[in-house]
Amino acid sequence: MAKKIGSKLPKRKGEFTYRGKTIEQLKSMSLEEFTELLTARERRSIKRGFNEHQKKVMQQLKEGTDKVRTHYRNVIILPDMVGKTVAVYNGKSFLEFEIQPEMIGHRLGEFALTRAKVVHGSAGVGATRSSRFVPLK
Repeated sequence: MAKKIGSKLPKRKGEFTYRGKTIEQLKSMSLEEFTELLTARERRSIKRGFNEHQKKVMQQLKEGTDKVRTHYRNVIILPDMVGKTVAVYNGKSFLEFEIQPEMIGHRLGEFALTRAKVVHGSAGVGATRSSRFVPLK
């Protein structure tokens, strides 16, 4: 879902809609109208109001800044942010991605994973009881 810079995203069949509304309709809505389309958690978060840091990130995105770097992973993606490039901190580095229409209603932190996939190596000699009987050469 998160489009990394330089990667291919699968083609979408038809025009994107969010709860039956097109991107243009979503952008023309007020924040209160759009809030009614969101899930309960995001709706409650918006009704409680944005804090200063969230407001700052959203203002940078509205101003049309080319690349926004942020540590604030809890910013909800609104229709105005579609097409912007954001770099979100994952605890080690900034992961950069472009906001796609499918990301509307999610939070920035969902697309900058904080935990790496664990890849285990093969067992070495002495790792199991049966390897005691395997000759070394």
